[in-house]
Amino acid sequence: MTSHDAEESTREAVAALRTSVQRLQAAQGDTLGVRRLVSDVDRLAADLDELGPPAPGHPRGPAREDLEEIPDTPYDESMWADAEHEGFGAPDRRAP
Repeated sequence: MTSHDAEESTREAVAALRTSVQRLQAAQGDTLGVRRLVSDVDRLAADLDELGPPAPGHPRGPAREDLEEIPDTPYDESMWADAEHEGFGAPDRRAP
C-alpha cells in the first residue's frame, strides 16, 4: 500500500466516521458526549489535511522477519530437570 493509498483509505474512514456520528447526533440529540465526538472527528479531518508528505528517509514499513518454525515433536524433558519454576523456586528448597 502506497502512502497515497493509505491517506485515501484514512480519509474514507474519517468520512464514514463523520456519517456515523451525525446519525448518532440525530438519534441522541446535542449532548455533551455527541458534541465531543463531533469535535474529535473534525480534529481528525483537520490533522489529516495537515499531514503533508512522509519524512525523507522514512522506511516504508517494518521489514518482514523470517518466521521461526517450531516443531510439534515432543522435546527432551531432561532439559528442564534442574530448572526453577518462576515463583516457586527450586524443588529442593523452601520458599521464604
